[in-house]
Amino acid sequence: MKQRIRPLSELRDPRGIRGLLFDIDETLTTEGKLTAQAYGAMEQLKRAGRLLVAITGRPAGWCDHIARMWPVDGVVGENGAFYFCYFEKKLIRRYHHDEQTRAANRPRLAAIGQRIVDEVPGCALASDQPYRETDLAIDYCEDVPPLPLAAAERIAALMRAAGLSARISSIHVNGWCGDYDKLAMTQRLLAEVFECDAGTIRQQFAFIGDSPNDAPMFAHFENSVGVANLARFGGRLQSEPQYLTRGAAGAGFAELAARLLGDA
Repeated sequence: MKQRIRPLSELRDPRGIRGLLFDIDETLTTEGKLTAQAYGAMEQLKRAGRLLVAITGRPAGWCDHIARMWPVDGVVGENGAFYFCYFEKKLIRRYHHDEQTRAANRPRLAAIGQRIVDEVPGCALASDQPYRETDLAIDYCEDVPPLPLAAAERIAALMRAAGLSARISSIHVNGWCGDYDKLAMTQRLLAEVFECDAGTIRQQFAFIGDSPNDAPMFAHFENSVGVANLARFGGRLQSEPQYLTRGAAGAGFAELAARLLGDA
């Protein structure tokens, strides 16, 4: 029997959650913008001593900035290709693939991307593609007129037919060489940097997201949360979250932060 997604108000013992893992696009951000409400919620959580890690499909160039400038303890980027942490004015970078492998994969990804753009009318290479180190991002609704989800699914199918792993986010379809994902690199980060064992990670961290590429995280964490705009992908999620916010996007993120801080 399919489990009911519960309202966030039913989240038990929120003060016992050690840290928050969060997607960025349309989870933290709202219509592409980072609002004062959402950023303020991050700062409040950090001041309260929570560990904060962004888990995103965004590129290495963005993640360098996020790790250095935002009130976070780390960032997992390009759907699990790496993690970055900034400590004592030094950026720590850890990748799933070594530089030689990443370099060898780039021409293949570029060729696949061009074929997809030629075959799926209206899509385009993502505007952040030049800042990526490991994956291919095809835009279906960020800087192009929005395409139906069926087009995103076709893009993902073309990536898989070419031998890539593929995931659909709220704005892009991402493809990469290898079988890693957001969850695997998140576990590696928390184990290597914060010395968390598997049980601690599963039970003492919450995750919040909004789209199909968050499904491995929804499935793994006991306290997994979807923002209200997750409904857009109804019936397309391999795994659903345990809880759902009332608010969409950044407002939903702030709602969860308030709950974790005992303010709601």
